[in-house]
Amino acid sequence: MTTVGLLYPGYAAEDDFPRTEIMLDSDIRVPLFHTDIDEDSRSSDSLRGAGTPERLAAGVEELRMAGAESLIWACTGGSFAYGWDGAHEQMATLARTAGLPASSTSLAFTHAVGELGATKVAVAATYPEDVAALFADFLGAAGIEVAATRGNGIISAAEAATVDLERVKELAVAGDHPDAEVVLLPDNALHTTAHIPELEELLGKPVLTANQVAVWEGLRLADRRVWAPTLGTLFATREPPLGAAEHRGIEVRE
Repeated sequence: MTTVGLLYPGYAAEDDFPRTEIMLDSDIRVPLFHTDIDEDSRSSDSLRGAGTPERLAAGVEELRMAGAESLIWACTGGSFAYGWDGAHEQMATLARTAGLPASSTSLAFTHAVGELGATKVAVAATYPEDVAALFADFLGAAGIEVAATRGNGIISAAEAATVDLERVKELAVAGDHPDAEVVLLPDNALHTTAHIPELEELLGKPVLTANQVAVWEGLRLADRRVWAPTLGTLFATREPPLGAAEHRGIEVRE
């Protein structure tokens, strides 16, 4: 059995994760700990507040007891709002606290883009435009070219969690760009797990979503590769493409 521990802020689309367990149809578990938030807001200050070391540390012991082999901060904005260097420092602190490999959804997006051998992406974000721009800057710092960035002004996780499939499709189509090799939907409050192949067929290219890459990243850190095409192109490749870098994430070294 492989167990990926998830730290998830508040309550929104956390039911995507047990759905992922079912779709993986394997001996994989993704136990989740709900971290505290001050307010359900997509401002940069609120996102940084959600990702403080104290809040992330609160769930470590429970997830360790659940047998977690890796930890993922399943909050895209609560990572990229710290910037490239700050996001790595955030995860280094979590890894030291937990004694386990750790990563975040934002870092997972950069590793997943590399896994697909892509260099140019489009960002179809639920966030307000200024917050979506922060994510694009984060990707740029990782050496990923952003062909287009579109925000959609959704200011709370609760609102994002109510977005239905047709609206998700609209977001993805509106955020796509002809030059983009992959489309990114960076919001862990958005329900996407059951719809990724449908989105990929609609756009004619790979789609990466927050809850999808969070689980993939945790499995990667646990050295577990899974064949699960129902979760999209990312899970339909057994080995990385030639030339793709293999990032190990943040680990503890004695």
